[in-house]
Formats: sequence, structure tokens, C-alpha cells
Amino acid sequence: MLTVSEDIEIEAPVAEVFDYMDNPHNQTEISPSVTDIRDVEQDESGKSLAFTYEMAGVPLNGRLETRVYEPEERIVFDMEGALSGTITWEFEPSDAGTRVTYGAEYDLPSSVLERVVRPFAERYNERELRTTLENLKTRVETAG
Repeated sequence: MLTVSEDIEIEAPVAEVFDYMDNPHNQTEISPSVTDIRDVEQDESGKSLAFTYEMAGVPLNGRLETRVYEPEERIVFDMEGALSGTITWEFEPSDAGTRVTYGAEYDLPSSVLERVVRPFAERYNERELRTTLENLKTRVETAG
């Protein structure tokens, strides 16, 4: 299981940051490797959607289903497909406005691939999370 997590302070209220992240289509704006969000469905328990994530030039298709939906606090998605695992977004008030924590836990497609690619994937995804959070900060702070 590969686990990565990053956090960032955003100078905007929790409600504004949460609302931005609650729209799955915004992922293609802030996540450099998310190339497509589609088939978004929503009900009282959260959302489900299909996505394409590109890692090292390889498109990986999957589906996210909301497991936990706590408005302005936390969203947890179960991820299935080429990557299986969990995506977690946490939001908390801070002196700056909002602290956002973005975490991912997932299995790589095969044990052989994991042995060869794991160190690369860890570094890649740490950079990916940091870039996504920086892009979120820029989008929300300049829109407000």
C-alpha cells in the first residue's frame, strides 16, 4: 500500500474551500495528472464519478465513491479501477483561513510493478499532492 499526504494553509474560509473541492470537475483544474472527470452522480450520501489519472504517461481509469461526506470537514472516497484505495480531503479552520489535508492510500496495479515503480510513484505523488494543493490555494485565494 502506497500512502502519501500533504497539507496547506489557504487564506479563505473553510466553506469557500470546501465548496470548491466539492465540485469534482475542479480536479482537472488543480490536479496536473487528472485528465478527465466524467459520469458524476450525486445523492444524499455524496458523489460517485469516473476519472482518468495519468502516471508516467500511462492513463489509469477508475471510479470514486464517497464513503464519508461531512460538509466543511471531510470527504473520503473509495477508489476502484487501475488504482484501488482511498482518497481523503480534510478541512479545518486555521489562523490563515483553512488548513487542507489531502491524503491518498492505494495499491499499485501489480506486485512486480510495485517493486520497480514504488520509489518513483511515491516521489511523483508527493509532488502531485503538493502541486494540487498549491493550485487549490491559488484558485481559491484569487477567486475570493
